[in-house]
Parts: sequence; C-alpha cells; structure tokens
Amino acid sequence: MRRNVIETVLGAVVLVVAGFFLFFAYTSSSVRAVGGYKLEARFSSTGGLSAGSDVRISGVKVGTVTSQFLDKQTFQAVVQMEIDRNIQLPRDTSAVIASESLLGGRYLQLDPGGEEEKLKEGDLIEYTQSAVNLEDLLGRFMFNSGGSGSKAGSGGNAETPPAAANQGAPAPAPGGLLGGK
Repeated sequence: MRRNVIETVLGAVVLVVAGFFLFFAYTSSSVRAVGGYKLEARFSSTGGLSAGSDVRISGVKVGTVTSQFLDKQTFQAVVQMEIDRNIQLPRDTSAVIASESLLGGRYLQLDPGGEEEKLKEGDLIEYTQSAVNLEDLLGRFMFNSGGSGSKAGSGGNAETPPAAANQGAPAPAPGGLLGGK
C-alpha cells in the first residue's frame, strides 16, 4: 500500500514538472500565431512554403503565412499572410521565399521599401521573387560545367594539351618543393 502512494506522488510530480516545461517553452518561443492585418503576394512557385510558415523582416518574425492557393486565371500561387499590426509596411515592400538552411524549411522574407504610403488590410505585395529550386541549380551546374571551356567553331577539343600547358613555366628546384637536399 505504501509503495503505491509513493509511485502516485512521484508520477504527479513528474506531470507537474512536464507541464511547467511545456508552459515555459510555449511562452518563450514565437510559436504563437501573430494577430494583425492580412496581405497577399503572388509567386510563380512557392517551393515548399506552407501555411504556418514564418513571415520575417531582417530575420525577426513579424507574421505568419495563413494560406495559399492557385489562381485559376494566371496559374500563380497566391500566398496570404497575417502581419503584426505594429509593423506598418511601405507599399513598395518586396517578398522573397527564402530557405532556413540547405535542408530546412522555407519562410517568407519581407524587404520594406522607402515609399511613404503604407500597405493596408487586403493589399497585394507587388514585388515578389519565387523560391530558388536547389535541385535545378545543381542540375544546371553539373550538366553545363563541361561546356564552358569550348570555343565556338573550332571543330575540335579546345583544351590545352598537357605538354603545352607547362611551356614557359620554371622547372622545379632540385630537391623538391620544400627545398630539401
């Protein structure tokens, strides 16, 4: 009987400590949704951006992506976001879909402009840049790197023969590169 009481009290202490850590983690992080005004931006590709992704200015979270959908007339992705009411963005603000890291998720980076007029509820951010597709960039690099040294119209291999590459270069000093005897 005494052992059951100790186990019950110890279990309750563990649950209280776990609840304290959850409360602390929630209040100290920026996981909470930001309440504010809604804006839209149009992109040719969202590249993994999803509802709930951060909206940041200079790396600081100022909003949240609330939804995205396809415009059936223009076939562009429309991203809807909610921005903190304390942040008043100029009309010439630009939006870029950026990566957190090479393997990480995406977020929406806002770069405020210098115009006096501010964006209002429901406005469209006109200046946008879609996500960069890392796989496409790697594919272009891998398959286009071999053709950079060829000459147009030469009809042959444009590489310098190994014997000609060393002409005019000084001969190595006796004893090797380190100057030993």
